Amino acid sequence: MYYFDSAYVAKCYINEPGSEPLREMVRQPAPRYTSVICIAEVSCAFRRQVRQHSLSHSQALQLAALFRTDVQDGVWTLVPASERLLWEVHRTVQTLPPGVFLRAGDAIHLASARSAGFSELWTSDRQMLRAASHFGLTGRSV
Repeated sequence: MYYFDSAYVAKCYINEPGSEPLREMVRQPAPRYTSVICIAEVSCAFRRQVRQHSLSHSQALQLAALFRTDVQDGVWTLVPASERLLWEVHRTVQTLPPGVFLRAGDAIHLASARSAGFSELWTSDRQMLRAASHFGLTGRSV
């Protein structure tokens, strides 16, 4: 079983540096989890690709439809982000050392992985990798 942050989920659809090793990993039959916030974050990643002229509007719409189908077909299992989970983020963030940089979405992913019983979280985000241990997780990257 794998827990991926949204950037890793997006890399499964978008050709970016680091996409191919991740796709090789994803081709292995194993359940894949991510936070429900991935819906918004992956959608924004597709739009960013359009803005940067890496994808056409039509291509982004096709990828968005594929992503939605994959979620509906169980390729991705979405961990809910409840109010309880957000208060868990709140409590954990209050205990972080001053030098730990963490964005809200990343904290939600870390708390989601922890609450779903994962011991590892897969991401390419350096800040998330550094913060993972504060959530009792090991940050992993391909």
